Amino acid sequence: MSAGDIDQLLTLWAASLVQHDDLPPFSNHADLYQTIDSTLLGDVPWESFSLKYNGVLPQGEKPSWMTSEYDIWFRDPRAVVRNLISNPDFKGEFDYAPYQEYDTNGNHRFQDFMSGNWAWKQAVCHFNSTSITFAHTQFIGSDRRGSTNPWVHVCTDHPWKR
Repeated sequence: MSAGDIDQLLTLWAASLVQHDDLPPFSNHADLYQTIDSTLLGDVPWESFSLKYNGVLPQGEKPSWMTSEYDIWFRDPRAVVRNLISNPDFKGEFDYAPYQEYDTNGNHRFQDFMSGNWAWKQAVCHFNSTSITFAHTQFIGSDRRGSTNPWVHVCTDHPWKR
């Protein structure tokens, strides 16, 4: 997203907060970038590569994005996540495995990404693709709140529920 687009979104965000006498967390794109750059991520360096459209170009006038070259900057997502997970400040603060939680009436309780259906279906899809069966039970986690009682996925046709 361009710096101008970030500034525009922050302006809209600020306008939506006026009624609450509040401000967005960043004043502009430079403030956002400074916050990102100062975030401790261990020793994960910035990397970059260039990207350019290499498909068929239309006849006549070409859109500028088709002829421009773009620099893509990133940090290795695996290393960033590894550092987040190993950071003791985050202990017990996020869910690292999908889960489903139900109230006493059997209603599915959604509260974050890992309690959602997409994350759950991805995990079940992965387990189905590895052919886990009753004969091949595998320990795959423990209660997300640190309980010492492990839960075991026994059969992919009957996903575990809590």
